[in-house]
Amino acid sequence: MIRTCAVTKDFEVVYDLPLQVLKSPDISWYWVDFHEPTDEEAKLLADFFHFHPLAIEDCLEYVQRPKLDFYEQYLFVVLHSIDKKTLEAEEVDLFVGHNFIVSFHKQPIKGIDQVWIRLKTDEDFKIGPLHTMYCILDKLVGEYFPLIYHIEDILNELEENPDIERIFDVRRDLSKLRRTIVPMRDLLYRIIHSDRLQRMKERQIYFHDIYDHLLKLVEMIEENREITSDIRDSYLSLNSNRMNTIMMTLTVITTIFMPLTFIVGIYGMNFDYMPELHWKYGYFTVLAVMGFIAISMFFWFKKNGWIRFHKGDR
Repeated sequence: MIRTCAVTKDFEVVYDLPLQVLKSPDISWYWVDFHEPTDEEAKLLADFFHFHPLAIEDCLEYVQRPKLDFYEQYLFVVLHSIDKKTLEAEEVDLFVGHNFIVSFHKQPIKGIDQVWIRLKTDEDFKIGPLHTMYCILDKLVGEYFPLIYHIEDILNELEENPDIERIFDVRRDLSKLRRTIVPMRDLLYRIIHSDRLQRMKERQIYFHDIYDHLLKLVEMIEENREITSDIRDSYLSLNSNRMNTIMMTLTVITTIFMPLTFIVGIYGMNFDYMPELHWKYGYFTVLAVMGFIAISMFFWFKKNGWIRFHKGDR
C-alpha cells in the first residue's frame, strides 16, 4: 500500500493525493509512505522517484546494519525497528530531500503510523522532511525502552528465584537488542557529526537528544548483561557448593562403611577355625563393634566439620 501526505504553502495537511499532484507548486513538501508495498508498488522507487539503484536495492534486500548514504539530491537512511515478540530488527528505509521524505518498510511499523497521524494536528510536524525524519527516529528509539524495562523486571524475579534456562534466554534477548541498538547509536553519531548535513545544524539538538537516549539504552543493556552474568555465576557457584556438599556426605558415608565392610568380609570367608565363629555371643559382639565404629567415625567427622546439615539451599 502507498499512502501520501502533503503540506501546502498555507501549511494545510492533505492526505491521499495522487503521486503526480505531489509535485504541484502549491505543495511545500510531501511524504510518501510505502507501507508493506507490493512488487509493482516498489517499482515506483525507480520509475517515479528515480532513486539510485543501490539505494533501491537496499530497500528490497535486508540491510544488516543501520546506515547513512549521501546522494546528490537526498540522503538515504536505513533504520531499525524491533519486533516486540521476537526482538528481531525490522528495517525502515528513508529517502530525505529538501522538499520530500519517502519511507519504505515491509512490515507495519507502529512508530511511523503514530507520526503519520500526528502530522495533521501537531504544528511542529509541518516544519519539513528533516523534522519528520527526527520524529520517526525518536518514535523508533522510544519503543526500545519498554523492551529493556521488561527484561529488567524479569531479572528482578531471577535474582529472587534463579533459573538457569531463563537466565540464558534473557542473555540471548539482550544480545538481540544490542545488535540493533548499538548500530543505531553509531548511526546517530554519524548524523550529528556529519559536515555534509549543514542544513541540519539548527535541528542538531533534537538528534543529540536521540543519541543520548541510545547511549542510555546501550548502558542499560551492558548493565543487564553484567547482572545476568552475576546471577549465572551465583547460580553455578551455589550448585557447585551443593554438589561438593553432597559428594562430601557420600564420601563420609562410604568411609564409615569401609571398616564395616571389612569386618563383614572377614567373617564371611567361612573358615572352620576362626576366633569367635562358634561363640554364642559372637554375632551380637560383632554388631556392637561395628555400631561403635560407625558412631565413633560419624561424630569424629562431624567434629572436624566434614558433615554439615543445611536447613535450605540458600
